[in-house]
Amino acid sequence: MNDWNIQSRSRICLQCETPFEDQAIYHSLLHAEGAELVREDLCHDCWHARKAAGQSEPTQSPTAYLSHWQGRFQAPPPPTPDAIGRDTAESLMRRLATEDHPEYRGALYILAVMLERKRILKVRDQFQRDQQRLFVYEHAKSGDVFTIAEPALHLEELEKIQRDVAMLMEHGLPQATDAASEANQSENPEQETDIQEPESSEAANTDPNDPQPASVL
Repeated sequence: MNDWNIQSRSRICLQCETPFEDQAIYHSLLHAEGAELVREDLCHDCWHARKAAGQSEPTQSPTAYLSHWQGRFQAPPPPTPDAIGRDTAESLMRRLATEDHPEYRGALYILAVMLERKRILKVRDQFQRDQQRLFVYEHAKSGDVFTIAEPALHLEELEKIQRDVAMLMEHGLPQATDAASEANQSENPEQETDIQEPESSEAANTDPNDPQPASVL
């Protein structure tokens, strides 16, 4: 199972397929499907219909949900020009959550906590799975959901993780091409070779019996 994933809030109820209106109440569920966590967004009426049918309580069944929370739908605003391409804590966290960087698990968790303190993310739920504590974060504006595992951090590791976060915030994630190039250079160091310069054409074509030009005084 991945330690984290990201799932966007749906713009429609996944049961009745009615579009969510701005500020409408919605209910979100996380289901376990194999090794993945799948999100389901329902309108208020469909949620209460399930509740009346007795399907609103989590159980140990594989088809039942692991987590539930309620929120208000906010129509996403258009992106502002100055926000495009800007490397922030949020954009860095999104990249770490979607790309494969297991060496930065601690940095991902620290970034999520930072964004929670800034009220950009909200903790919607937490639960145990595969002997790990998972936090369900929801983006306050977009409604995107991140499930992030709490790493087993030791005190001596915190300083390194803080350095990682500072480095990533300043320089961004290392490019895959750069990392591959560095690895290739370390495996195949340059070898020094002796290169013999060819003789000049004049020296090669000189006959010792030919008269030599007089020295210019």
